[in-house]
Amino acid sequence: MAVQEARQCGADAEGGGCPHCGRSGHRRAVAAFLARRDELAAGHGVPAALAHSPVASRQWVSDELAQSARTVAARGLEAGAARSGRVYRGTLAAAWGGVLALLLGQALTALGTGWTGTRTAALGAAVLLAAALTAAARLHRDRGGVLAPLLGEDNRISTTRTVAACWLLLSVFAVLHLSLLLAGGAPSVDLGLRRGAGLLAVLVLAGWSAVTARLIVALRVAARRLQKVRADRPRPADLLCDDDGRADLADVQYVLVSAAVLVVAAVWLCRAPDRLPELPWALVLLVAVSATCLLAGKSVQGGRPKIFSIVRAREAGDLDAPIRTGDDIEIRGSGFVPTGAAAPEPLTRLVVRIGPVHAHVPLVPVPGGFANPTDTTLTVPLPADVEPGRVEVSVVTAAGVETNRVTIDVLD
Repeated sequence: MAVQEARQCGADAEGGGCPHCGRSGHRRAVAAFLARRDELAAGHGVPAALAHSPVASRQWVSDELAQSARTVAARGLEAGAARSGRVYRGTLAAAWGGVLALLLGQALTALGTGWTGTRTAALGAAVLLAAALTAAARLHRDRGGVLAPLLGEDNRISTTRTVAACWLLLSVFAVLHLSLLLAGGAPSVDLGLRRGAGLLAVLVLAGWSAVTARLIVALRVAARRLQKVRADRPRPADLLCDDDGRADLADVQYVLVSAAVLVVAAVWLCRAPDRLPELPWALVLLVAVSATCLLAGKSVQGGRPKIFSIVRAREAGDLDAPIRTGDDIEIRGSGFVPTGAAAPEPLTRLVVRIGPVHAHVPLVPVPGGFANPTDTTLTVPLPADVEPGRVEVSVVTAAGVETNRVTIDVLD
C-alpha cells in the first residue's frame, strides 16, 4: 500500500499535481545548493585540472553555483503552483470559518436574551459576504483565491491593498447587515451620513493610499529610481517588511494604526448594530497621518544604482600596476544588489558592461553567503575581448537597471 502511494505521489509530482512533492522537491534543492555552496567555499569539489588556475577555478565555481541556483528557482516555481491551490483552499476555509465563529458566538450570547432579528441579519450578512468572497476566489484560484487582489506586480502582498480590503469588508458587512435589518422591518435603522461620515472618510483614505502607493512605485520604477525584483512567492511578512524581509517602520505603523482603528469600528458596530459605526474624527485624523507617513516612505525608498569608482583589484603580494586585460577590476558604488535580489538566482543575473563585452559577475562563496557580489562592491575579471584603450564600464542589476558609465584606461 505504501509503495502504491509513493508511486502515485511520484506520478502526481511529475504532472505538478502533488503539493507535498513540490514542497519536498524545493526543500531538497535548497539543501543541495547550501551544501554545495559551503563545500565550494571550503575549497573542496574543484576539479584538479582547474585547481592550478585561480581564474579558471573561480569561474567554474561560479558556473556550478549558478546552475544550482537556477535549479532551486525552477523547483520554487513548481512548488508555487501547488502552494497557490493550498492558499486558495485556506482562504475559503477562513471565510466560512468566520461565519461559523460568528454563529457560535451568537448562539452562546443568545442563551440569556434569546435569538433576535439583529442576530439573524448579522449572520445573513456574513453568509452573503462569504459567498461573494467564494465566487471571487474561484475566479482567481490559480493565484491564491481571495489573496489575488492583494498581490502587487512583484508577487508580494501589498500592505496598502490589504488595509483597504479590510476596511472595504467591514463597510460592506455593515451595509449588508443594515439592509437586512431594513428588509426585516426594523424601525430604528440609521443610515445617515452624519453617523457614517468617519467610516466613509477612513475608507476613502485607505483606497486613496492604495492607489497612490501603486502610482508612486510605478513612476519610480519607470524612472529607474526604484529597483523591484519579483518575489518567488508571497508571504504574510510582506505586510510588515521590505523586499528583503526586514521590518519596515512605515509599513508597521500603518498596519498597527489601521488595525487599532478597525477594531474600534467593529466594536462600535457590535454595540450599536442598527447604525453605521460612528468613528471619532480624531481617529480619522490618526489614520490620515499614518497613511501620509507611509506614502512619504514610499516616495524616498530605494534609489538608482551608481558607480563611484573603479580600481584594479590587487592580490596580496602583487605590485601596483595599471589595469591590463585579464586583471580583476573592483567596482565600488551602491545599489548593485537591490532589496529582494540577495537570493542566489537574482545574483546570477548581475552583469557588468565593459565596452562591447557583457561580463557576468562571478559568485564567490563563503560559509553562509557570498563574498562577491555585494551591494557596494563587485569584482569581475577583465575579459580578453576588451580592446586596450579607454573603455566605458557600467553595471546592469538583477532588476534590469543600468548604472552610470565610468571610463577606465586599459593597457596592453
